[in-house]
Amino acid sequence: MQKKSEIKKSLLVSLWFMFLTFPIMVIRVNPVEKLVEWRWRNMVIVGVGSFVLSFVWRYMLRQKEAGLKRIYAGGRYKIPSIQRVSEDRRLFIPLLAVLSVFVVIFPFIFSAYQVNIMTTALMYVVLGLGLNIVVGLAGLLDLGYVAFYAVGAYTYGLLNHHFGLGFWAVLPAGAFMGALFGILLGFPVLRLRGDYLAIVTLGFGEIIRLVLENWNDLSFGPSGIANIDRPSFFGMQLSLQSATVYIYFLMITLALFTVFVVNRLQNSRIGRAWIALREDEIACQAMGIDKTKTKLSAFALGATWAGMMGVFFAAKTTFINPASFTFLESAIILSIVVLGGMGSIAGVIIGAFVLILLPEYLRAFSDYRMLMFGAILVIMMVFRPQGIISNVRRTYKFEGINVPGEKNK
Repeated sequence: MQKKSEIKKSLLVSLWFMFLTFPIMVIRVNPVEKLVEWRWRNMVIVGVGSFVLSFVWRYMLRQKEAGLKRIYAGGRYKIPSIQRVSEDRRLFIPLLAVLSVFVVIFPFIFSAYQVNIMTTALMYVVLGLGLNIVVGLAGLLDLGYVAFYAVGAYTYGLLNHHFGLGFWAVLPAGAFMGALFGILLGFPVLRLRGDYLAIVTLGFGEIIRLVLENWNDLSFGPSGIANIDRPSFFGMQLSLQSATVYIYFLMITLALFTVFVVNRLQNSRIGRAWIALREDEIACQAMGIDKTKTKLSAFALGATWAGMMGVFFAAKTTFINPASFTFLESAIILSIVVLGGMGSIAGVIIGAFVLILLPEYLRAFSDYRMLMFGAILVIMMVFRPQGIISNVRRTYKFEGINVPGEKNK
């Protein structure tokens, strides 16, 4: 009975789609010959395609509901596959060795174009992990994250253009400026939550972009800054090919460092305070956690990584202008965090590779690339809203205090 009802619903959907698309897909007017062509084949394709997609969609929804019922009935949460692999040393160590070898030989067996794409993906990995601190751990929706990215890039561009400072001298300055602007944004929004916080951060990102676009004396306006120096290797200037490989290995190093730091922060006292703030702000404050310092630290640390990536972006492209720092960049970075799994380090890494590499390798289907990209996001949000790899909630157990002559209580 259930299958029959599903077939009836899918038939109704296909008939409705055929009715809606009839004027566009079936009727074609030829004004030259003054003829009306009836393309009935297109209507059949629309009807069959919409019926199949509707039936498959409903089948997947039933499977999702059945899986949730099994989880709730069993009373256990299924551990993600990646976590099981990481805990099994017999699988984890060989996989890590193979991955390390591949990472090292990658720039020597692939073209410079492929190395550039991978470097860009690694940059978005670091940006995603930085935003993951603010959104995934602290639960503060930040839609203006690209502003800190722009601050880091213009810090390097301006200091290099006016004072001739190199990449290594400006890298800590870019991180500092990102953290400073993170604190400046954090102070006005301490009392805001949810949609209001998102609107203010969105406005902050647009303000930074418009300032850079219109303050010609400072940022050179829409013309941007060109001829920015690439990173040097112990004072030696490298060729374009060598610099591409060098920046790739620098990004690998920084990505590993970011993963280590974010993992340590997540398990630290401040990380637990962020998670408590995300779950219940009032209960967090009642437990004695300083809400002001917790929010400001999240904004500052998240912006620090964006500032450093801005410096890397300016060094990689050797040219920056305000058009590189639009709201779309913030949306992509936020999509990486949400798609990968908020609070999950491995999920953010996979999400960055999927969202950055997939559009590049689908250039052969350029007419349908964004359609496929949007469909993947919709399917993920419906069938796996927690992301590709959901963050496993940690539990802490109090074992009691050892008292001489008494058992633990």
